[in-house]
Amino acid sequence: MTNILLITADDMDGNTPGSFGGPGDATPNLDRLAAEGMVFRRGHVPAAVCQPSRSSLMTGLWPHRNGAEGFEPIKDGIGVINDLLKDTGYVTGILGKVEHLQPLQRFGWDTAVNMRRLGLGRNPAAYGSRAEEFIKAAGRQGRPWFLMANAHDPHRPFHGSENERQTWTEEERARYPEPSRIFEPDEVTVPDFLPDLPGVREEYAQYLSSSRRCDDVVGEVLAALERSGTAEETLVLFLSDNGMAFPFAKANCYLRSTLTPLIVRWPGVTTPGSSDEGSFVNILDLFPTFCDAAGVTAPEGLDGRSLMPLLRGNREDGRERVFTVFHETSAKQRFEMRCVQDGQHGYIWNAWADGGTPYRAENMWGLTWPAMLAAAEENPQIRDRVDFYLHRSREELYDLKADPACLNNLSGNPGLAPVLAAARTSMADWMASTGDPLHGLFQDQVDAADSLIAFD
Repeated sequence: MTNILLITADDMDGNTPGSFGGPGDATPNLDRLAAEGMVFRRGHVPAAVCQPSRSSLMTGLWPHRNGAEGFEPIKDGIGVINDLLKDTGYVTGILGKVEHLQPLQRFGWDTAVNMRRLGLGRNPAAYGSRAEEFIKAAGRQGRPWFLMANAHDPHRPFHGSENERQTWTEEERARYPEPSRIFEPDEVTVPDFLPDLPGVREEYAQYLSSSRRCDDVVGEVLAALERSGTAEETLVLFLSDNGMAFPFAKANCYLRSTLTPLIVRWPGVTTPGSSDEGSFVNILDLFPTFCDAAGVTAPEGLDGRSLMPLLRGNREDGRERVFTVFHETSAKQRFEMRCVQDGQHGYIWNAWADGGTPYRAENMWGLTWPAMLAAAEENPQIRDRVDFYLHRSREELYDLKADPACLNNLSGNPGLAPVLAAARTSMADWMASTGDPLHGLFQDQVDAADSLIAFD
């Protein structure tokens, strides 16, 4: 049986690590892990918010099937990966984000260390020492282990921000170190889906500094694994639970909402320095992959399928597209969205968009959204972008090759009517097959739509 080390970031954009196109010195530990393992360029989470994303990973089921559509527990009777692993003899542990898998007793962790004992989830050395203690304890018992190490970076409050100073006292901030590399506004490149404004640039630099401290956590945990002497018997995975907490990313269904930097290192299975460029994968696929690692049969009815063929470098049919969803914000406001994307186009259905209801979510805290609002007073292009983000259109369609930033909604383009129709059909089929409770509403709305007007 193979040990399993799952390391997660909190709100890291899929393109932040250097090995995924980010700044070359932002994530040295992740880049080293990528060089030793395999990266997936089209890895996605099912829902771009913490608890639903993590609950889906641990149950292998879509949020509307496991019950955790927002910040609520999974439904009674839903199986979790811990059940199978513990029945097989595994010791299970979790570092950080403990409360984001509910109900706590359902997961039955042998070891659970909350953020307070990890320097508010931001102390790399604390993660390293706790990981080492856990691995040693499992070794003394002669048992395989599963450890989920969850960094709280780069979740807000970002390093050096006013929000950080307002959130925690000086004594609390002393519990964690500064990142090993701090970014300045004048040295960063703002992501293409955001306007390059001073406030945006400043906040993105703070985000990158927090991402570096997440990378520091990765380095400490991997060092603990190396010291244990069990690295060659351990499957290591890294991913982020959703995109970064900026407008048009986290808590939405855009490309950068759900794209995750998935890295897998499995000695004897993955080829060092390898990359899967074209297969769409979902972290729902990790549950059956873990079953393969543990040598147990995956239960029937899971929504994912094992990554084993891809990890061995093979191609696999049925990975030409990916579906993603959004239900509820951390403030428990419902903004139902569904998305399907392939290598060419991305289609989003906004069930909530009625022309009047304004969108509101955590990604609008901090410096970026106020900077966009201020710029909108004089810049018509940013004004349109702000208004669109607040109200959306019922349907969105993007050419992801020509417009990966999803700036130009093409849903009203007559020339793309066949593409829109195909996306609607694909979405309807998926909603029906998974028992999505909004399937009927979706079908009614698209059937009633005689024409759609593009919102530029």
